[in-house]
Amino acid sequence: MLNYQKNGEVAVIHIDDGKANAISHAFIEALTDALERARNEASAVALFGRPGRFSAGFDLSVVNAGGSAAQALVASGGAMLKAIYSHPLPLVVGCTGHAIAAGALILLAADSRIGTAGDFKIGLNETFIGAELPPFALAHAEDRLSKRHQTAAIIQAQLYDPIGAVDAGFLDLVVEPDDLMEDTLAEAARLAALPNAAYAGNKIAIRKPFIERMP
Repeated sequence: MLNYQKNGEVAVIHIDDGKANAISHAFIEALTDALERARNEASAVALFGRPGRFSAGFDLSVVNAGGSAAQALVASGGAMLKAIYSHPLPLVVGCTGHAIAAGALILLAADSRIGTAGDFKIGLNETFIGAELPPFALAHAEDRLSKRHQTAAIIQAQLYDPIGAVDAGFLDLVVEPDDLMEDTLAEAARLAALPNAAYAGNKIAIRKPFIERMP
């Protein structure tokens, strides 16, 4: 499911379950462990999904069943997103395709987000599927999404193409598919050269009000 490599000072993480990269307990454990490893041996992180599918969000086979299993998965996912959002290293995502629901929340939790051009959908579809966003998800959305798009993106479940996702705040830049890997690694390397302690300190300071809203 997860491949971890070092490229200079950048920890390069690829997540690929061969399907939709649904966020399961295995996904959460693998990514959390990789982020902790990166904290100890790298100066920045570059995170990629699989071609055409960054992540479809939480595993619906668990969520739709409800009960304690669904609650446990969402809680674990919230902890993973908090770990991304508060990670001391620069964390850059190369969004390889569709990023829906909790997949889009990973984009909101990351520092820099570069997306691939194409016929892809990015956004929070919780209202459409009859779900309410948990408090940790609302904190990510309120911090990173454009105020102009918050009603459409959060309440009305609008999904965006990559260019629209830049305007909404899910992405920072869209590049051609052949350039995604190179450009994402270049951005991660650029940020890795910044003083890590100052980067981490300023990140936590500006995000503290939102971190405090995340369990």
